[in-house]
Amino acid sequence: MCTGIQLTAKTGAVVCGRTMEFGIDLESYVLMSPRDHTRTGATPDGLEGLRWSAKYASVGISGLKLDILIDGVNEMGLGVGIFYFPHYVGYMPYTPDDAAKTIAPWQVTSWILDQFADVEEVRKNIDKVVVAAVVLARWKIVPPFHYVVYDASGKSIVLEYVGGKLNVHENPLGVITNSPSFDWHMTNLNNYLGYSFTNRPTVKLGPIELGQFGDGNGMFGLPGDITPPSRFVRAVAYSQSVWQSKTGADAVLQAFHILNNFDIPIGSARVPGSKDGVVQADYTLWTVARDLETKNYYFRTYENSQIRMVELMEMLDATAPVKFSMDDGEVIKCLTPRDPVKVGEAAA
Repeated sequence: MCTGIQLTAKTGAVVCGRTMEFGIDLESYVLMSPRDHTRTGATPDGLEGLRWSAKYASVGISGLKLDILIDGVNEMGLGVGIFYFPHYVGYMPYTPDDAAKTIAPWQVTSWILDQFADVEEVRKNIDKVVVAAVVLARWKIVPPFHYVVYDASGKSIVLEYVGGKLNVHENPLGVITNSPSFDWHMTNLNNYLGYSFTNRPTVKLGPIELGQFGDGNGMFGLPGDITPPSRFVRAVAYSQSVWQSKTGADAVLQAFHILNNFDIPIGSARVPGSKDGVVQADYTLWTVARDLETKNYYFRTYENSQIRMVELMEMLDATAPVKFSMDDGEVIKCLTPRDPVKVGEAAA
C-alpha cells in the first residue's frame, strides 16, 4: 500500500518521497552501503547468482536482516524504491544456465544503486540481469515487487515484470503506487478530467444560483479511499497542484506534507481472518524523502514523526556498511512554563 511522488524545486533540485505500508514489522533500519561492497544474487534453485561490487555508495532503508536496500539514493543522485505489486507480477524465466546473471526480486534496488548513475544507464542495463521467482525464506513466498527509479535530472521510470517479460514505463509525473500495472494507472487518469486546482464558478439554475460550501470544490469527488488506484490519483493531484518549492530543502518538507495524506493508521486496513489469533493490518511503517541533489536521506516512522536525516556524502570514506537505528520513540516538547518562572512572566 505504498505511495511515491516526485517534486522539482525552482533551483532544479529533485526530491522524491514515498511511504512504506505493510502488515508486519519489517525490522527496518537505515543502512549506508559503501563503494566496493560486494553482494551475491540469489536464485530459485540455490545456485550462486550474479556477483557484483558496488561502484557507488548509497544510503536508504533495509530490513528483514537482508544486506539490501528496500529504498535508497546513491552518491550520483539516483533514487530507487521497491513497491508491492500483487496479482500482476510475473518474473523472468530461469534455468540453471542463467544463474551467473540472476538476482532475486528484493535485490534489484541495491543492484541498481550500486551500479548506475542515472535513469538512462538503468534503462540500458536492466535487461542484462534475470530477475527470477526466488522464495524469500522469511516469508516463504516469492514477493511480488515492481520498482521506481528517479535521477537528479528529473527523469523517472517504472520497472515491472509481467508475464515473464520486463516492461519499462516512462514516469513523467513521478508517481507510483501498487497494482494494477503502471500503464493502467496512467490511463485511469483520463477518468478525472473534471478536476481542477481552482474553485469552480457558481452555476445559475433558473432563479437560483448554486455556489461552493467552501474552498476546494474544484477537487470535489477526488477518491479518498486507500486502494492503489485512488492513491495514485490523489498523489498526482497533490504533487501537481502544490506551489513549486524554492529549494530542495523546501521540497523535502513539501514532500512530507503531501505524504501526510497517505498516512494509514494501524487497524484501518485489515486483512480478513487472522494468523495465530492476530489480525493483520497494513499501516504506514515509515515515510521518506530523498534529495537527489544533496543525496541526503530523510525519514520518519510510525512511532516517531520527527524528521531525521542521514548525509550520504559525509560518509563516502566508509569501508564497511553503517547502520542507523530507526527505533526512537516520539518526543513531545512541553511548552508549559514552570517554577521559578511564573506564567505571567513567561507570557510577558
